[in-house]
Amino acid sequence: MSSGLERVVVIGAGTMGHGIAQVAAMSGYSVTVVDVSEEILGRALEKIRWSLGKFAERGRIRPEEVEKVMGRIRTTTSLESACADADVVIEAVFEDLQVKLDTWRRASRAARRARLLGTNTSSIPIDELQAAVERPERFLGIHFFNPPQLMQLVEVIIGSRTSEETKRLATEFARSLGKTVVTVNRDVPGFIVNRVLTRFFEVACHLVEKGRYTPVQIDSALKYRAGFPMGAFELADYVGIDVAYNVSKVIAERDRTFRPIELLRRYVERGELGAKTGRGFYEWPAGARPSIPQDAGRDVDIWYMIVPGMNEAARLVEQGVASHEDVETAMKLGLNLPRGVFGYASELTPEKVNSVLSELRAELGEGYAPSSYLLSLVSQPRPAAASFEEIEVRREPPIGWIVLNRPHRLNAISPKMIEELEVALKDLSEDRSVRVIVLTGAGGRAFSAGADITAFSEILATESKVPMAHRFSLRFNELLRKIERSPKPVIAAIDGFALGGGLELALACDFRIATERSEVGQPEIRLGLIPGGGATQRLTRLIGPSKAKLVIFLGDRIKAEEALRLGIIDKVVPPEGFEREVREFAMRLAEMPPIALAAAKDAINAALEVPIDEGLRHESSLFAHLFATKDLMEGISAFFSKRKPEFKGE
Repeated sequence: MSSGLERVVVIGAGTMGHGIAQVAAMSGYSVTVVDVSEEILGRALEKIRWSLGKFAERGRIRPEEVEKVMGRIRTTTSLESACADADVVIEAVFEDLQVKLDTWRRASRAARRARLLGTNTSSIPIDELQAAVERPERFLGIHFFNPPQLMQLVEVIIGSRTSEETKRLATEFARSLGKTVVTVNRDVPGFIVNRVLTRFFEVACHLVEKGRYTPVQIDSALKYRAGFPMGAFELADYVGIDVAYNVSKVIAERDRTFRPIELLRRYVERGELGAKTGRGFYEWPAGARPSIPQDAGRDVDIWYMIVPGMNEAARLVEQGVASHEDVETAMKLGLNLPRGVFGYASELTPEKVNSVLSELRAELGEGYAPSSYLLSLVSQPRPAAASFEEIEVRREPPIGWIVLNRPHRLNAISPKMIEELEVALKDLSEDRSVRVIVLTGAGGRAFSAGADITAFSEILATESKVPMAHRFSLRFNELLRKIERSPKPVIAAIDGFALGGGLELALACDFRIATERSEVGQPEIRLGLIPGGGATQRLTRLIGPSKAKLVIFLGDRIKAEEALRLGIIDKVVPPEGFEREVREFAMRLAEMPPIALAAAKDAINAALEVPIDEGLRHESSLFAHLFATKDLMEGISAFFSKRKPEFKGE
């Protein structure tokens, strides 16, 4: 549990409310669910029990856990009595401003001892609700996604009067539920996911209304050519056309760069709301999804759908609403977009972005003015071959980022990921604008939880399993040696699990920075294996044979602070300051002379591999070589001039 928080009150027993209650109870909290009638509460308990039963069937919890979780949940129709001894109050009532204001006037008065008050609003600005809250410094947005039992993402939205302590508590609380948190630093309508999604809907509906494309054409293009899990209209049907329209209305009423989506309104007026009514943009026969032909979207210009969403996402970064990393995490986990939105930047040019947005700006208004941040992303030079599926590469000179991008599999390492990592590493190592490489994981739950177990299953299914396993190990080790031999410093930025091959990947890096909530380990022994990516060698050199044996023989998960004490991790930082700490350390390294850094790395690595006499000769040779560099002259000149040197890697 989080920071002494034990008692959670959830106001509202609908789809979101009972889902949040279930997640909190599964995480060990004592939960009280509040609603206006015993009948509503009874239905909510039935749904929670059904959901827990499904979890037990699928092996996510033990069957005996069902009753234990149910035992942590009670219900009441008395809001005041429920809130009186609450530590956390989460409101999940109907998405109506007045209903929420009335609820918070009562709840905040009753919840005098509560340390955290959170609204699960999907789009209403926090400051509008904060006005009804006593001691509003305790209040913020804590937006779960539907269904909360399954969706990993939570948006934490900061109001103008939210305290830093409340922000910290909310983040810790959401993470204690096993969620990935993205922070919305400025209170804008729609926050991250719904704001970008509304821009997608707005443009898709506009293109249909002007007769340029049909819903089926657009959805086919998005699914089969852009790689979206659903098309825009299929998604609107799935979530409810009324829900999509109401979100667009809430945002448009507060931000004149948006507009209520009229095509959605007309469907709402006809009662054609999508899957829940059996008809929307598509027919939804019981238990089946609509059929969308793969070739229907072959003539669609997909950039008219993708660029506006990218532009809105870029504005959020540009305006300080959220970081690049949090926006991408929200897109991947909230909308299930495997490449996020910025992942398409490598396929675009500034000319194409300006062309699409200028046309839409003339037709739909200033919401389509190009973001300078987006233009900077699509202006970055990239090699033609740098197109990845399981990693993401970002250049933010002098830092190059490699992001393991399989969050749905905890960034498990597959053969394809190994191939892509080699390409990206070579590319960034040769890029003179990049001086430091940072390796990290997408999704906020794992750096990498290890090798993809399906690879082992495939090996075991063959008669030649021994040579196949040998080749897999050798292939992975080739990659790790290339990381060690990169002329540039490589930082492993670990947030969450770094287990098995994931820890071996981090061990090949020069530095390891981890968040306080991270865990590392080599659990292969529990499968009847030993590490196959160099942990027996690198851990032994790093922490000594006795400690390495403890880590490898027992296969335990090791908390970040203990890993720091053992010497596996170099630095542990709070999750909230993780990206800043990594970036600041990378920038310090980037200020150093690149050629000298490469030489120092080479010499230090040699100390682990060759006799000392040979190592000393190697060091002397590298030392002498540096006297031929312009960086040395710049360093000496700056020293005597008492100024900061500007090294150019020459």
